[in-house]
Amino acid sequence: MYLDSLILGLLSLTRFSGYDLRQWMDGRLRYIGYQVQGPQIYRRLAKLVERGWIEFEVDPRDGGPDAKVYSLTEEGREALWEWARSPYQPSPRLADPDFVLRFLFAGLLDRDLAISVVRTELEYRLNDASPTGTLDEVSADFRPQLPEIDPAWARQLFISAHEYGFSQHASYITWLQLTLARLQNHRTT
Repeated sequence: MYLDSLILGLLSLTRFSGYDLRQWMDGRLRYIGYQVQGPQIYRRLAKLVERGWIEFEVDPRDGGPDAKVYSLTEEGREALWEWARSPYQPSPRLADPDFVLRFLFAGLLDRDLAISVVRTELEYRLNDASPTGTLDEVSADFRPQLPEIDPAWARQLFISAHEYGFSQHASYITWLQLTLARLQNHRTT
């Protein structure tokens, strides 16, 4: 459903051709954590047309093939709202594409949905069991099976890798806290 939600969310902003959708996904949205290939986009567009969630008009192009330009139908708007209002379940994986998509596209539909998604994600991360662990756990019971492996060096590498993961977790929590505060303090004019 990620790709469907992404397409419906983008089409809530404006009409797009399949090519334009791909350009957005490869450009402005490349950091959302969801990679997609061109053929996947066109297959999903066809399925969404079959479902009646989107429709298209043919846009004649000079010097090139005509383009199908897609827009949401009423059924598509309803499907987008249904997805946006469905319960959000955080993933053990940091910055999961479902979080980013819901934050962005559910948030576009309703400010309270964006706040709810961020709050749910933040609570989950703060309650995550022992994100730091102990450094002794990181490299306990090393018994190298290869003579080239120095246990002390291996321990340093594992500690560094662990600290990298911990710093990502801590940074993500900080971003969630800042974002939640910003969204809650935002006043519409």
